[in-house]
Amino acid sequence: QVQLVESGGGSVQAGGSLRLSCAASGFTISNYYMGWIRQAPGQEREGVAAIESDGSTSYWNSVKGRFTISKDNAKNTLYLQMNSLKPEDTGMYYCAADRSVNFRWFLGITPTQGIGYWGQGTQVTVSS
Repeated sequence: QVQLVESGGGSVQAGGSLRLSCAASGFTISNYYMGWIRQAPGQEREGVAAIESDGSTSYWNSVKGRFTISKDNAKNTLYLQMNSLKPEDTGMYYCAADRSVNFRWFLGITPTQGIGYWGQGTQVTVSS
């Protein structure tokens, strides 16, 4: 059974940091494109960070320099380190995996293609 489970969300003040984790089971992330997608209240989902099987990373402009996506293949886990958080970062954060969809295609926009696996999401709230 395939599963992605996010954790690490919470409520922080502007300027604070959070580290999100996404533990995968039932498949090996080393052969998958991986990404983080967020959805603010009343807004559509948007891709914020992507990582490829070779470790290459990319970010949407609004989070570049503040967020870092990484993975630990040995632990089969994806991470998102979020620093200098802003109120506009508030939303539900999802991790996702796909064999053929590179999540860098959807930075700043809603993924429109079918995605193989989604996590349940973890809430991030940033207060001013």
